[in-house]
Amino acid sequence: MSGQSITDRIAAAQHSMTGSAISKAVCKASTHEVSGPKKKHLDYLIHCTNEMNVSVPQLADTLFERTANSSWVVVFKALITTHHLMMYGNERLIQYLASRNTLFNLNNFLDKGALQGYDMSTFIRRYSRYLNEKAMSYRLVAVDFTKMKRGIDGVMRTMSIEKLIKTLPIIQNQLDALLDFQANPNELTNGVINSAFMLLFKDSIRLFAAYNEGVINLLEKYFDMKKGQCKDALDIYKKFLYRMTKLSEFLKVAEQVGIDQGDIPDLSQAPSSLLEALEQHLASLEGKKTKELTADTRASTLSSAVSSLSNTGMSFSRMDEKERQQALEEEQARLMPNLSSDLFDLQPAFLPAVQSTPSISTATSAWGGRSHTFRHKRACNIHIEIHTHTHTLTHTLINECGVFARCILSLCAPVFRPDMQWSQPGEKKLTGGHSWQSKTMTSTTAWNPAPMAPAPMPVQHMVTSVMSLPVPPSLYRLTF
Repeated sequence: MSGQSITDRIAAAQHSMTGSAISKAVCKASTHEVSGPKKKHLDYLIHCTNEMNVSVPQLADTLFERTANSSWVVVFKALITTHHLMMYGNERLIQYLASRNTLFNLNNFLDKGALQGYDMSTFIRRYSRYLNEKAMSYRLVAVDFTKMKRGIDGVMRTMSIEKLIKTLPIIQNQLDALLDFQANPNELTNGVINSAFMLLFKDSIRLFAAYNEGVINLLEKYFDMKKGQCKDALDIYKKFLYRMTKLSEFLKVAEQVGIDQGDIPDLSQAPSSLLEALEQHLASLEGKKTKELTADTRASTLSSAVSSLSNTGMSFSRMDEKERQQALEEEQARLMPNLSSDLFDLQPAFLPAVQSTPSISTATSAWGGRSHTFRHKRACNIHIEIHTHTHTLTHTLINECGVFARCILSLCAPVFRPDMQWSQPGEKKLTGGHSWQSKTMTSTTAWNPAPMAPAPMPVQHMVTSVMSLPVPPSLYRLTF
């Protein structure tokens, strides 16, 4: 089935009638169309997670409702949308998901009546288990491992031994759930599963980067641990080596399905001699007879291992930086059309004199023969002149564009001199400290009625006003 179904259109119309923009966006992101969720719907939902007046429980419940659908396409796309929001949305969404007793209960999901239903249902069950594990990890440690600070002063590198031994197994469980997706290149046959695989690929890089830094910290402290801690640390390190092998297989699949080689990090394993040194150290603590390594040999082996794992960490960091740069470029490309279609274009023009517009008559000459022209794309006939001969600001506005003209005048405000003086009655000036004095001091307080402005002169399609303001030694002609 391709394109939006009748059911999708009816559901979207119902949400439009009820005024639920969030439900409509979720429905649009998880249609029956066999392609990944559209970016515009995902971006809108991300924006919703950052709005404090948006109910996150309502958003999450709407996503859960979509996973109750019988179509594998709808369910898969609802899971993808949830994963995308967990990665790029506000943290309060994953906080809410972590606070729930149950999340996605799709262990028995099976779509028997659709093309690719059996195959895709298998990946839906695996994918939902990973999202459940991701939320559970946050529930246990109150941090998203894919977003935590990394580096020599990062969270995993500065963690204490006790907390490190408790945290690394949680990362292991989440990584296991991710790698259990086990999609072969021949099984990535449509845009839906490809979208899920790309999100898993990005999560795998960030998750293993945190895992890698935790292991580096563990190795650096290994020879100072107690016997029980050494035993746990050795078991963690052995599992780490096994998961590094599985991750290599996962990255090979990513390379075969078209992900650029430059986007795939290099995995550098520690030398095998390190494992022998760790086992010998634990054996010596347990009182077993074993060959003792010299302090220099042990330090050299440990340094070599840490250097190899650090190179892997640097490779992951480069991947993160590349993705951030790509996201920045996409954002700039997205904003450029908006800027070009804004209310007006700033186009400096150097003309010998100020000329009148077809709809407005003016006879003011330009000081120094310089002017600037601003053209309004909506063809609003607004003409603004600033000249220094009379030190006046003359702005002629069409009735329909009064608000827009005030915006333009506010944009022109920064060009006025900061030392301008206002000659209004009752003006106050700062004399220092918190003392304010009036320029005109009187013995009694007299309340005089404010001077009334002269009655406006009716001009067809036009309102003219003059304000006396000092301006800098330059002239601008603004025409829309």
